[in-house]
This record gives sequence, structure tokens and C-alpha cells, in this order.
Amino acid sequence: MRVVIRIGGSVVASPPNPEIMSKYASLLRELKDLGHELVVVVGGGSVARDFINIAKDMGLSEFDQDEVAIRVSRILAQLLDMRLGDFGLGSVPTSVDGAVQGLKTGKIVVMGGIKPGMTTDAVAAMVADRVGAELLVKATDQNGIYSKDPRRYPGAEKIDKLSFDDLFRLFEENKHRAGIHQVLDPEAVRILQEGRTKTVVVNGFKPENILLAVRGEKVGTIIK
Repeated sequence: MRVVIRIGGSVVASPPNPEIMSKYASLLRELKDLGHELVVVVGGGSVARDFINIAKDMGLSEFDQDEVAIRVSRILAQLLDMRLGDFGLGSVPTSVDGAVQGLKTGKIVVMGGIKPGMTTDAVAAMVADRVGAELLVKATDQNGIYSKDPRRYPGAEKIDKLSFDDLFRLFEENKHRAGIHQVLDPEAVRILQEGRTKTVVVNGFKPENILLAVRGEKVGTIIK
């Protein structure tokens, strides 16, 4: 199966968590040994947002703030690629075309952001569309998608399955801004909806949830 895995910065970089990154490296090697083709997109998390704030305080434009955040996500991607050893591509693609070419080598492709104005969610969605991925799994800091933000509303209910149209109705924000933080950003959902890419949102603090999602077992929230 061709799978795109989006690892949220909220999981591996808020703050940076070398232990869980190493667990992801082991999981990715296991998935590769099972015959899956993998592209992994890593977010920058709170580290990226810290640098966005530094750039903002320095009077830099939102474009430049985004550029700084992209560099952070690429450094995190590079660390994961290095931890993969021979399983990894050995470099971090900086474009969708680069990811496509990297996948042709038979290695696990790990990347971060690619250009200002585009979240790593959107990058993952674009890559999934271009490579014809059968599944996109988003590893986040929540157990799935909820009726409301569970961090702000304790009574929010987890949704096991929904359509892309249903998901749009849950959004609190409908456009990109530097450092945007929600389960999936709207532009990514539009791309996934157009490509009809099955998407599963899981709790990324349990890397084994990725394996369950790939196996088609009930976990997180399924969107299709």
C-alpha cells in the first residue's frame, strides 16, 4: 500500500521528543518491511511557532515567518530521516516533485514544509494526491476529530467516521495563517476531498495507531 503519514509537530516537537521520534523510526521500518511505500511529512509544532514569534517580534513579514517555520520542520524531518538509517532517503525533499522522485528509489521519504503559505497538512495532501496514495494517516495530539475542540470544551464528543463535507462544517478557521493549529487545515481537506483520499486521524502519541490504521482496523476518526 502507498501511504502518506503526517506526523504532527504537536506530537514530536512540542517540545522536541527524541524518544517518540525514535519509536516512529522503528514503526516506519516495520511498515516498510511489510511492503508499504511511505512518504512522511513532519510538522514543526511549538518550536516552529516559537520561531514564528521571534520573526514577528523582529518585524518580519508573514511570508518570512512561514519560511522560518518551514526550516524548523525540515530539520525535524532530517533527524527522523537520519534515524531511519538505510531505510531513509538520506535527504529531505523540498518540493512535491522531490517527494515523488524520492519514492521511486524504494526508500522512505521524510520531508517538512515546502513553501510559505502552505501548511504541512497541505503538503501531505498534495503528495498523497500526486503519488496516488491509498491512505493518508494524520498523527496528532488528539484521539481523532471531535464535535468541538476538546481542549476548550470538555464535553466534546469524538467522531468515529465522517465525510469531508461534514469536516468543513466543524472548522473554526477557513484560511491559512502562519502557525495555524487545528486537526487538519481547510486547504488540505479540499485537496483530499478532490482526490477522494481516505484519511484517518489518530492519536500520534501512540505510534502503533499508525499500524492499526494501515491495517484497516478501527482507530481514530476515518474521513472519506
